[in-house]
Amino acid sequence: MLTGSCHCGAVHWTLEGDPGPVTACNCTLCRRYGALWAYDYENERIRISGPTKAYTRVGKADPALEIHFCPTCACVICWRGLRLETDGRRRIAVNIRLAPPEEVAQLIIDHFDGLDTFDDLPRDGRCVRDLWF
Repeated sequence: MLTGSCHCGAVHWTLEGDPGPVTACNCTLCRRYGALWAYDYENERIRISGPTKAYTRVGKADPALEIHFCPTCACVICWRGLRLETDGRRRIAVNIRLAPPEEVAQLIIDHFDGLDTFDDLPRDGRCVRDLWF
């Protein structure tokens, strides 16, 4: 199980099982936050604990997701989808940068062009360690 926490320790997340590759996105929010995302569904493999504040990102038609952050130290904790999947589940992604570096250093990074094409980009072989060290 991976764990992460904000700088002040008020908010924590857990992710059970293999997180798979993490995503670096260049959309208007992610490029500012510098987050690396690991995905699943709310209250399934990913759980958030502690108080958060949320910023709602408005899409082209209606709000698509919320960015949750610690109200004390302002670390970005996760994003949470506002639309339910057809099976009633809600997508969520945690910010892997809040985990201990040695626990996530080997995770492969996928790149997503959230700014222009909304497409996955080819893997370049980099992992989290390549961005941190």
